[in-house]
Amino acid sequence: MKTFDLDHGSRGGLRKALAMWACLPAFLAFNMDAAPVLTAWQPLFKGIDLARGTNTVSSGDFNNRMVMHVLRIDLADPDVRLLPSPRITSYVAGLRETAGMTVSRFVESQGVQVAVNSNFFDPTSYYLPEGTPMLVSGLQVSGGQLVSSGNLDHSASILFDASNRPTVVHTNWPVASTVGVESAVSGDYPIVVRGVNIGRLYLNQSGFIHETNPRTAMGVSADKRHLYLMVIDGRQAQSAGALDYETGAWMLLVGAHDAINLDGGGSATMAMQSATGAALRLNASSAVADSGKERTVGSHFGVFAKPLPGFINDIVAVPDDTSASVTWSTTAPASSRVEFGPTESLGFATPVQSVATTRHAVLVRGLEPGAAVFYRVVSVAASDGQTHASATRLLTTTNYASATLLHPLDGPWKYTAANVSAQGWANPAYSDAGWEGPSNALLWVKTTSGNPAVGVEPLGTRILSYNPATGFPYLTYYFRTRLAVPGVAPGSKLRVLTRMDDGGVLYINGAEALRVRMEPAPATIFNTTLATGYPCGGDATCDDEFELDASLLKPGENVLAVEVHNYNARSSDITFGMRLALMQPSNTPPELRMVPGDGVVRLEWSRGGFVLQESSDPLGPWLDVPGPQVLGPVTRPVEDGIRYFRLAR
Repeated sequence: MKTFDLDHGSRGGLRKALAMWACLPAFLAFNMDAAPVLTAWQPLFKGIDLARGTNTVSSGDFNNRMVMHVLRIDLADPDVRLLPSPRITSYVAGLRETAGMTVSRFVESQGVQVAVNSNFFDPTSYYLPEGTPMLVSGLQVSGGQLVSSGNLDHSASILFDASNRPTVVHTNWPVASTVGVESAVSGDYPIVVRGVNIGRLYLNQSGFIHETNPRTAMGVSADKRHLYLMVIDGRQAQSAGALDYETGAWMLLVGAHDAINLDGGGSATMAMQSATGAALRLNASSAVADSGKERTVGSHFGVFAKPLPGFINDIVAVPDDTSASVTWSTTAPASSRVEFGPTESLGFATPVQSVATTRHAVLVRGLEPGAAVFYRVVSVAASDGQTHASATRLLTTTNYASATLLHPLDGPWKYTAANVSAQGWANPAYSDAGWEGPSNALLWVKTTSGNPAVGVEPLGTRILSYNPATGFPYLTYYFRTRLAVPGVAPGSKLRVLTRMDDGGVLYINGAEALRVRMEPAPATIFNTTLATGYPCGGDATCDDEFELDASLLKPGENVLAVEVHNYNARSSDITFGMRLALMQPSNTPPELRMVPGDGVVRLEWSRGGFVLQESSDPLGPWLDVPGPQVLGPVTRPVEDGIRYFRLAR
């Protein structure tokens, strides 16, 4: 049986309510004499504005203290694109439809500028791992693909064609045709129908959904130009939440002509993309207030949009492994430079290109492969000397490293449950001759009945010993293995993937390299030390992944040692396995392609981080092509003689 965040109420009562809406008396109209406070619209992105509303108790058509957040989307903006949650990999209708994730993670993973939660979904275990397959309830279409079929329980839908033209179907049953539909989402019921707030008709409807709750709703203006994405905070001192008619009143106040109630409650979340690509929550989620984290939801609605226009526009960064090409435009001639660094404090800058231009190209050098780099572009206007700077952004350099597998996840380990913490057990010279094994991971013990996680804990086998005095696993287990490592080039990285229930410490050649869910250094780890947390709801059903500096490795034989600790002394299971791969830098050069024409040549290359140079002699001198030109394609005249071109860092 499926359950959802908010109970559905009576569908029969809803149908009667919809039949009555045209006869509503005048007292249901919004009381403008006691209107709550609504802020001005604040532009966030081109075509996306934000407003907030606050209400004191018993003002006008509102009886609850509440805080409302609403995004106004200009559907006529040619750069606005809509994205409901797309199909999950290995999609199966009615079984595996979307990948569960938080709204913030949806913003970051899909690259949308804003997003809210959308349709109801199942399962409603709200803190499942990211990527958990979800089943959506109600019609949902993403990118022209049917994600979820319509149903009677959640039958209020808004459909969009390829031009973002919306169609509101107040009761989408039987389901309207999806021919020509590019995007669609659905909620439980309508709250505004053709300019009339019908929410008060639900006051006598049974079900928790019609009580005061956090809300997510979607509305459309009368001319169908504007889409409204609304979230009302709830279950907190500053905002109790809203009833249906209060949500409808907010929708009318901001400009909606039709509106539907989407999934709300603790799932009600609104987030936007920051300049660095990280998500920023715009509302106060009740789930975050209760648990400290967002819910994993199965349906999202995101919007792509371009940045707001200003003096600096069209910023593009294309990274390579140790450098990055950054281009932008300005509305008037100006100088160029890029400030950058490993944190948002930046700290470094490229030389100033003083030649004033409106099209800017800068090569940022001296970066680390596979590293996060914060940056902003700076231009000083030639006309008045005013300095203009973009918001700080984030790029990640590439890493063309070749991978060498040092140890597979199911590779062999020697192990013991004896207390060896004071015996130098992680050092290469320590003798583990008396230890058990070697045995192939995943190594585990489970001392209670039940079904172990398939693929994580082998059924019918207990590889690790348990403590017969307690009937539970030992609190701590120790593991050792030896690795053959080729030469380690400067800048190499060690990629670690582990299944570890619950926490542990990794040592390489006797030196501590990593702590996983343990007290941070310099706290001393003893045999009796407990892990500070546990993975994936208590089982090692997901991966912990890390990237470490490989400088602790040496050519030849290396000793890897891991101690694994339980979260509590009466835990019924413990699991361990670890995969290691050595990532070493590669110096593969970029490919420069030339396409000759009539007196010109077109030069193309796909990687960033290089500047185009030219010469009349292959031995030089080489000069930067004016610009400089750091991103292809580039067309150059070839008027006399032979010209040579190359890419340089």
